[in-house]
Amino acid sequence: MRVSIKHSISLLFVILSLSINAQEIISPNGKVKVVLNLSEKNTVNNLLYKVLYKVENKFTEVLPDSKLGINRADEQFVENLHLIATSKLVSVHDKYKMVCGKRQLCENLGTEKTFSFQNSNHQPLDIVFRVYNDGIAFRYTFPNQSDSKVNVISEATTYVLPDSTSCWMQPFNLAYETFYPLRKTGSNINNYQEWGFPALYKVNNQPVWGLISEADITENNCGAKLSNLKNSNEYKVTYPYARDNFKQEGVKTTLPWNSQWHTLIVGKLSDIVESTLITDVSEPSQLKDTDWIKPGAVSWIYWANNHGSKDYKTIVEYVDLAVEMNWPYVLIDWEWDVMGNGGNITDAVNYAKSKGIKPLMWYNSGSIWLDSTPYDRLLTAEKRAKEFAWLNKIGVYGIKVDFFAGDHQDMMKYYIDILKEAAKYHLMVNFHGATIPRGWARTYPNLMTTEGVYGAEWYNNDQVLTNKAAGHNTTLPFTRNVIGSMDYTPVTFSNSQHPHTTSYAHELALSVVFESGLQHFADRPSAYESLPAEPKNFLRQVPTAWDDTKLIDGYPEEKVIVARKKGNQWYIAGLNGKDVPQALLVKFDFLGKGNHSFLLIKDGKDDKSFSSEIIKVKKGDTLKIECLPRGGFVGVIR
Repeated sequence: MRVSIKHSISLLFVILSLSINAQEIISPNGKVKVVLNLSEKNTVNNLLYKVLYKVENKFTEVLPDSKLGINRADEQFVENLHLIATSKLVSVHDKYKMVCGKRQLCENLGTEKTFSFQNSNHQPLDIVFRVYNDGIAFRYTFPNQSDSKVNVISEATTYVLPDSTSCWMQPFNLAYETFYPLRKTGSNINNYQEWGFPALYKVNNQPVWGLISEADITENNCGAKLSNLKNSNEYKVTYPYARDNFKQEGVKTTLPWNSQWHTLIVGKLSDIVESTLITDVSEPSQLKDTDWIKPGAVSWIYWANNHGSKDYKTIVEYVDLAVEMNWPYVLIDWEWDVMGNGGNITDAVNYAKSKGIKPLMWYNSGSIWLDSTPYDRLLTAEKRAKEFAWLNKIGVYGIKVDFFAGDHQDMMKYYIDILKEAAKYHLMVNFHGATIPRGWARTYPNLMTTEGVYGAEWYNNDQVLTNKAAGHNTTLPFTRNVIGSMDYTPVTFSNSQHPHTTSYAHELALSVVFESGLQHFADRPSAYESLPAEPKNFLRQVPTAWDDTKLIDGYPEEKVIVARKKGNQWYIAGLNGKDVPQALLVKFDFLGKGNHSFLLIKDGKDDKSFSSEIIKVKKGDTLKIECLPRGGFVGVIR
């Protein structure tokens, strides 16, 4: 009897210990789970969390135990934290509209729980976790009130990836303009580096993927990156270095304060591509009226000429191209302030308006690249007000702002100030030479697109895209374009400074595969005017904002097939990322009942020709499309 009682007491102790040590939060659909590990006495030297995903009724680890914590200059909140309270589980259910993006009507379902801690000096820290059906998000909060400035200097937040994990991460640079090469985690010294968001990885031996990023940056945050400089498998959230040294600068703020949302999209590859988690956790729209914001296609002068807009007659050519192609916008790029050869900037704007084309104009942010004019017209609120009022007066509809200087707090504030103030003057915004999207397109819907990508512009700068573009293009739908509109400046058939090796059909397909609220078609007028009827008409009609998005098939660097819906039409596009021929299989499981007419435009007999046909398809059909090396296809279902 004594043994039985002793055994029962031991079992009860284990059960109680487990209930204290582990706190679980599960998504509404039961597929995603977060586990927080605490000590028996609720005091922890290292607070750990892990993420699991259900595959065939069994949870598998997406993220093993990884550290949490944050530091201010005056207080640390990493070691010896004491758990003082946990909130009840709260249901999160949000519906909202987007002006542009992968779908117009967005809806999310999640579960939220807040954990309240004190450090050894009895200073409070809350950690808020949300577990959605397609991933997780968490943020740090200092809830106490203080008018004195504090300096948030670093985080202990870490994402641990096991050895030999396949990942596609971009080596960090300020413009986010490098590739996402496939690599394996491990002890190789080349794995020790700093990496930009978003970061994609595949869970070992499982059909499960994760995409790490962040969202809901405010004026009181900086943008972060990932660093595994100290441990090749531990990717630590790292703030920008101060501009005069290699110390993390962090943010200066009063209290209360919220960090950005740290996000991890989880699931199948289709869950990654179709997710709206970045905007789901971002602040709702701050604009009461958005009827003036109109996505659309843009004719763009820079790419083919490798120069700005100082020649009035060249601007006229691109306005005429927009008329010919039924595109609503023309972008007047840099050097418009020194325009000559028959007219000035006002003449160019008036010519565009006389043809029914809406002009957009380029600006240097004033941060760097002093030789690209006009310079220093947006750096202060007073200058912005003067410039934006003038743009309204002459009839300009939007601005492209270029050359930002990093992800520091002052730059985050600068981005947001531009968005807020441009909205007052009904100006749409395109950020170029800029940070990646972090949810602002929901909060400020006049943000139409952002560069932050190694795009077609690099055919001007280097020959590296010549051989790598096809694999790169089939990686971006799973990485950069997941988190927001991407100004790649696609669909170029002729050659700029360095040649293409992608097929014409591959280039045409980029108009659908890549999502951007303002889609800048970059080639010279003659390239578009000489297209055969079917691809030319396709480019005249292709939307730039979508009602829905679905991934049909794909794998990074190898292939991608995307379907996007606008009204009652589906646009489907596929890319071959390989240097050998490949058959792409389109499964029409997403269609409604009945027979449908599918106009297919694909590779022709060589990489500079097209083949087109009309095919009858219905729900459940599978169509095999043969693609050339680095080829592709595009089509529309009516």
